[in-house]
Amino acid sequence: MRIAQVAPLFEAVPPKLYGGTERVVHYLTETLVDMGHDITLFASGDSVTKAELIPIVKEALRLSPDCIDSLAHHVVQLEEVVTLHNSFDIIHFHTDYFHFPLTSRLSTPALTTLHGRLDLPDLQPLFNRFRNQPVVSISVNQRQPLPQANWVGNVYHGLPENLHKIGEGKGNYLAFMGRISPEKGVDKAIEIAVKSGIPLKIAAKVDKADKEYYELEIKHLLDNPLIEFVGEIDERGKTAFLGNAKALLFPINWSEPFGMVIIEAMSCGTPVIAFNRGSVPELIDDGVSGFIVNNVEEAVNAVNKINITLRSMVRKMFEEKYTATRMAKDYLKIYESLVHSNHNNTSRVDHGYPDHQNKNAWKQHVINQ
Repeated sequence: MRIAQVAPLFEAVPPKLYGGTERVVHYLTETLVDMGHDITLFASGDSVTKAELIPIVKEALRLSPDCIDSLAHHVVQLEEVVTLHNSFDIIHFHTDYFHFPLTSRLSTPALTTLHGRLDLPDLQPLFNRFRNQPVVSISVNQRQPLPQANWVGNVYHGLPENLHKIGEGKGNYLAFMGRISPEKGVDKAIEIAVKSGIPLKIAAKVDKADKEYYELEIKHLLDNPLIEFVGEIDERGKTAFLGNAKALLFPINWSEPFGMVIIEAMSCGTPVIAFNRGSVPELIDDGVSGFIVNNVEEAVNAVNKINITLRSMVRKMFEEKYTATRMAKDYLKIYESLVHSNHNNTSRVDHGYPDHQNKNAWKQHVINQ
């Protein structure tokens, strides 16, 4: 199939450090290429891929000191995708809902994976208006606020099987990995570690939006001798960081749509202790791949019995449920269904967008702009 993958421009694909959506796009894109499909990736120019890359900006916007208005660049990206839409059998967007008014009018079917939170009141009129836009959830729980959306599938994220290897958990520490923000619960992770008397290593980034929260609520907690702030780590560093940990703490206080770090830990054989919110009950088999808890006290109890989990079983559950190959196969089924339905639906019309048969020439045109 000829498939377009449209990634956010905030991070490279794959991201150099933090960046969940862009990482998923990378694993999906590379796996589809390996399966023999013709993939075009619309992303930042510092992305690395075996697919055909159409760069929209020279470097990821989060790393660019010159970027003030990121929306402007995403408008350009959308125009390039629409201009080339006849080159593809299907277009897969990972950029929220920004494209809905255009893709609803194209002859080429488009699919959107909704990677973020959906419990915002502002989304209700949007999805009331665009009820026919095919969308995919990343957990069943994520769908709850938008029952009116056109859900055509649920696809859990996946990682390459050989990305990480099982670790022995001999580091005698607990791990927290992700963002330092109120919803991620790093304060609760620190409390769990202190009450357990076990060191906690925090591998996390601080976004500009969360800088004040970090300075006022978290920074002073790092003075405890049990707590070590590692900062952001790259993909290579995750294997050792997670593999040596006794357990990953995931004490979220919001309805997390997925939680990439959960399956990253599982791929290292590391059990996860997570608060019972959002996608957690879908991803963790309680007592097997980790423990689902409701508060700090239950989490401390789970830390004390973490040794009953078998790291080989945690890894096995990852291999059965959360590989990139499984993810790609799930998406291919949805692609094929949408393409088939589109061929049988003559009511879709093309509203005058040019058909650029020579995609390479158009790619050069984009680069030269």
